[in-house]
Amino acid sequence: MTARPDLDMDNPSTAIARVLAGSLQTLAFASASHVYNPLIYMWAAHREYLQRHGNRAGRILLVGMNPGPWGMAQTGVPFGQVAMARDWLGIEKPLGSPLPEQHDKYPITGFGCHRSEGSGDRFWGWARARFDSPDRFFQDVFVWNYCPLLFLRNNRNLVPEQLHKAEREPLFGICDAALDAVIHATRPRVVIGIGRFAHGRAQAIVGDTVPTAYLLHPSPANPTANQGWAEVADQTLAPWL
Repeated sequence: MTARPDLDMDNPSTAIARVLAGSLQTLAFASASHVYNPLIYMWAAHREYLQRHGNRAGRILLVGMNPGPWGMAQTGVPFGQVAMARDWLGIEKPLGSPLPEQHDKYPITGFGCHRSEGSGDRFWGWARARFDSPDRFFQDVFVWNYCPLLFLRNNRNLVPEQLHKAEREPLFGICDAALDAVIHATRPRVVIGIGRFAHGRAQAIVGDTVPTAYLLHPSPANPTANQGWAEVADQTLAPWL
């Protein structure tokens, strides 16, 4: 595994994300026709998110998988459905550069995007209803996406597990190291993987050093998540709140 990066102790999560963004730019993915790295072109928004919320220790660490095309891929915020990121989290930054080659059906328009990311709308809608304010939410919870890259092929997005093995291994090495560094920096009370993939990566990284748990992914494409996902989230987090 790649060693953890040296950290800026004033803001370790920002330093980790900066190293992560650059390290991922060295990889190539023949499995995908297009790869978006919002930590490059939406770095200003991602940095704002981390500067505000990434430094407190001892919280619940929620780990997502990778961006959706209308969420973090547009805003740079984990599960970052545009309206939630802008109006509830209070984060809105212009597109930076360079932009990657774009898929015709998945243009990058940043906070000007008019499509809604269902997972992000559900996730941050739950957070708003459960915690009332971002300050209250981030007192107890921090959200980190395991892999910040969006992979596209054949007019759909690919999850990291669908990449070729030769592409997955270096990708997972870099992303594992970044998550390991975040865990060391923030010393969470529990690491909760959102979906089976994120849960599995978290378990592999922490072993028995930190408690881990699984949270059903909020995607509307998951029929189970369409039946009371907010209640499932409340029950999953309850032991650590």
